[in-house]
Amino acid sequence: MTVTATSVGQSDPMPPQAAPSAWRRWLVRFVPAAAAVLSGLLLYVSFPPRTLWWLALPAFAVFALLLRGRSWKAGLGLGYLFGLGFLLPLLVWTGVEVGPGPWIALAVIEAVFVALVGAGVAAVSKLPGWPVWAAALWTAGEAARARVPFSGFPWGKIAFGQADGVFLPLAALGGTPVLGFAVVLCGFGLYELARVSLEARRTGTVRRVAAAVGALGVAVPLVAAVAARPLVSDTAEDGTATVAVVQGNVPRLGLDFNSQRRAVLDYHARETERLAAAVDAGRAERPDIVLWPENSSDIDPFTNADARAVIDRAARAIGAPVSVGAVVGKDGKLLNEQVLWDPAKGPVDTYDKRQIQPFGEYLPLRSLVGAINDEWTSMVRQDFSRGTEPGVFTMAGTGVGLVTCYEAAFDWAVRDTVTDGAQLISVPSNNATFGRSEMTHQQLAMSRVRAVEHSRTVTVPVTSGVSAIIMPDGTVSQKTGMFVADSLVQEVPLRSSRTPATRLGVLPEVALVLVAAGGLGWAAVTGVRGRTRR
Repeated sequence: MTVTATSVGQSDPMPPQAAPSAWRRWLVRFVPAAAAVLSGLLLYVSFPPRTLWWLALPAFAVFALLLRGRSWKAGLGLGYLFGLGFLLPLLVWTGVEVGPGPWIALAVIEAVFVALVGAGVAAVSKLPGWPVWAAALWTAGEAARARVPFSGFPWGKIAFGQADGVFLPLAALGGTPVLGFAVVLCGFGLYELARVSLEARRTGTVRRVAAAVGALGVAVPLVAAVAARPLVSDTAEDGTATVAVVQGNVPRLGLDFNSQRRAVLDYHARETERLAAAVDAGRAERPDIVLWPENSSDIDPFTNADARAVIDRAARAIGAPVSVGAVVGKDGKLLNEQVLWDPAKGPVDTYDKRQIQPFGEYLPLRSLVGAINDEWTSMVRQDFSRGTEPGVFTMAGTGVGLVTCYEAAFDWAVRDTVTDGAQLISVPSNNATFGRSEMTHQQLAMSRVRAVEHSRTVTVPVTSGVSAIIMPDGTVSQKTGMFVADSLVQEVPLRSSRTPATRLGVLPEVALVLVAAGGLGWAAVTGVRGRTRR
């Protein structure tokens, strides 16, 4: 048989290197994108109810790996994917009752801030000492996210995932900005150490300056956290008070609990009267202060005689002042109000919630939202109005600062109560609309960070759980289950000293934002000079 020259060794239908090159191009695009999403997911896993706070460090190390040396445009895209990987699962509770639309829209919008941080980190990653500039940029992104749009949404600040972590004492030093900055810096420092080590193994040369930057990026936050521990104390400075946190529960989960407003009020009155019976029988300590949750009386007790009688009866039974969460109409305004109820005098003081929740307590862009889905506008028929003054009730001689639910996420709203004389803080909340989601655990972690930040006992009365009493060192001394009626009674320390974080207020955040701006400015100048030389 004859074999012709053309029967063997014919050319392939495509050049030998074409398929591998296409495959490599696909990998170059896909792998970093997938890694950005997965590292964002890793950051989410570091948040409560899990106690895996340390996972934030490798999450930011991978984030640094993805961004270092890239263009700002690549950083923008990878930062956005990192933000989606983090925020989509973190905020899933926002769609529990209203569907996936608002949840996805919120995460998509909030991830834009992370995208801008990613672009900035990529830009400064070529500078000496880049982990410092990059970590400051993350803090600047959180600062922006806490203020815009619609007065901001600080949920998911890195500090709020560190209630069980070794960095927590830094909250007392400089608040949530310093705590979050330290965690991010440590993660970026870990990456820099790993990068320098691998490069030294490959080349046999150690870049000492880069190694020092990485080592300091890890060591300084850890050493600072240890040095800040003396700022954390649960010692009583102004004596003690016995507080009772009442969780009455709700008739059913979800948004429909609002149709059972009288039942919710009756449940909280009944639990308070049950506690009073236990006190009279010697089975519980008599409280000096009784704290009810937000929305424990959605019936206005100032205009409804039945509601007033129910609260009066409960307050007289327990024989102590009660802080009642009520929805109140006043001068044509709708207010989310805490009412100080004296067992003998009735209502004697009020606090109106100042940081109200967009799309929950008021509806921005109402006509536009109605055009998209008119069912959403029906959920917020009338907008709540904002209060203007910090709330500190004097209850049995104790200054009790009021921080209503969503306000606990905002640095200024908590600090104002302490500078206005709060010796302990109460965070009355209503989480019934979010079912058994992670929301209540995330919010409880915020209160733990606030306890350390301002060195105050923090009580968390919630309609349906988890209610808790938190010591000034951030430990949870008592807590309830979810969707059960219960009450917590405990003698807690009262404190009046101010931590550095309380005294400094917004200054640490401003300083870090200026550092971030300085890094971006330096990177811009360096980039212009580089193009000029070419």
